Amino acid sequence: MTDTARDAILFDIDGTLMDSTYHHALAWTRAFARSGITVPVWRVHRTIGMGGDKLVTEVADEDAEKEHGEALREAWHEEYGRLVDEVPPLQGATELVREVAEQGYQVALASSGPKDYSEGAVDTLDVEDLLTVLTTADDAEESKPEPDILSATLKQMDVERAVLVGDTPYDVDSARKIGLQCIAVLTGGYSHGELTESGAALVVEDLTQLAGLDWSAYLSPANL
Repeated sequence: MTDTARDAILFDIDGTLMDSTYHHALAWTRAFARSGITVPVWRVHRTIGMGGDKLVTEVADEDAEKEHGEALREAWHEEYGRLVDEVPPLQGATELVREVAEQGYQVALASSGPKDYSEGAVDTLDVEDLLTVLTTADDAEESKPEPDILSATLKQMDVERAVLVGDTPYDVDSARKIGLQCIAVLTGGYSHGELTESGAALVVEDLTQLAGLDWSAYLSPANL
């Protein structure tokens, strides 16, 4: 057993490993339009990273959720399905996952997205053989910024310490709620200032800047 064998690096998927943030924003905007709800794309973008169970209320209002919530989520799934083949991995994503796995860390992907799209991302990234766990919206009762998905992930792993790599303030908040630090990248479209102010332990432009990182400085036990 290596020194890192009971430590885990958790990765968000959308906006962190996959360049999908704006595809999701467009898909949601089209979904709202199908229900006759006009919302600006920029407003939708500000909620990407939150689960679909919270996004509708945040973008529109509670009435929209009550009247159209399930239809909107189904429409988003269809609309994103038309775009998903255009979504590439972000620069350095596969290489970073491989690097930390080779260092002996357990690696998990924890996404508030649906299982089918998350599994598709794993295939595109070509990292299935490197993962200890993949968790998705099916594994959590509440989506980010609640910490359920992170808790569900860690409960499936035999680890003592962990850190999350994400791209939104929602990632940072979810990690903080269970005592973990979050390293944030700018590839989700949030600013350095926003991520820093939300409590990110480190903010970098993209994943390539995490190559060779001393991960031990950011690991901590989770409060599950």
